Amino acid sequence: MKNQSSVVEFILLGLNSSLELHMLLFWLFTFIYVVALTCNLLLIICICTYKKLHTPMYFLIINLSLVNVFSISVTTPKLLQTLWTHRKVISFYGCITQMFLFIWALGTELLLLSFMAFDRYAAICHPLQYTMIMRKEVCVGIATGVWVTGMVDSVVHAGLMLRLSFCNSNIINHFFCDVPPLLKLSCSDTSLNETMATVADGIIGAGSCGLTFMSYWFILRAIFRIHSTEGKKKAFSTCSSHLIVVSFFFSTVIYTYMRPASAYSLDKDKLVSLLYSVVTPVINPVIYSLRNKDVKEAVKAFIGRDRMLQIR
Repeated sequence: MKNQSSVVEFILLGLNSSLELHMLLFWLFTFIYVVALTCNLLLIICICTYKKLHTPMYFLIINLSLVNVFSISVTTPKLLQTLWTHRKVISFYGCITQMFLFIWALGTELLLLSFMAFDRYAAICHPLQYTMIMRKEVCVGIATGVWVTGMVDSVVHAGLMLRLSFCNSNIINHFFCDVPPLLKLSCSDTSLNETMATVADGIIGAGSCGLTFMSYWFILRAIFRIHSTEGKKKAFSTCSSHLIVVSFFFSTVIYTYMRPASAYSLDKDKLVSLLYSVVTPVINPVIYSLRNKDVKEAVKAFIGRDRMLQIR
């Protein structure tokens, strides 16, 4: 697919045109970026070093943290550069690459969260067979499958985008290169892009949502059958963190991507995009850490061991 574009670079309008706010936003997003990287990497290290956390659920959480580091690192550094230098230009192929990497991370996270819901279903509804259902080979297969499927979805989006022509405006009303604003700029027929994107998003979106909702339907049925209040609380606590993360992430992604093109409002979409591209990578490790006793123990053990090494 050979691109017929006369546009060699795009201009990202960013979040705000006021130069007075640029420095404030720069330091705010720098802080968020550092916190996201620190929290996710700390969670990965703690899970890897704390043997009690060597379970299927935490193996999937490691992959979720890797996706979070990946996704926020695709968008935020360019945003910070724009805010610091006031240079809003990104090359054509740099824009396509950014879109490719972000859609890859987005699709992978959607699928990963749905399989984490399946993991909770297996743990609550089939506790005796859990170790067999979520054995090592299955976990590795799930992790590999979601990353590969996310990449294939991203290849579809990027490949279809490369066949379009961009010969009019090169101003992107967003803070990173995403599919909806790029389609708005094209002077080609985008019907094939929209159709194939709807199919690809439908398969991943509907598949991940369906698996998640089905898993939680069986989980709720199992919880309601438990007679003791304490048993219900314990069962619900094992999936409450994941349910919070899923509700927040799915709602923002569905709002952005699973709507007809005529319903897009790029100014509003920029704010919603901040939630799943910048805020989510920060809150995910925080939720899993604060609401999980084992993770808090692992963090305390890691910090305590680090202090001991410094004293020595």
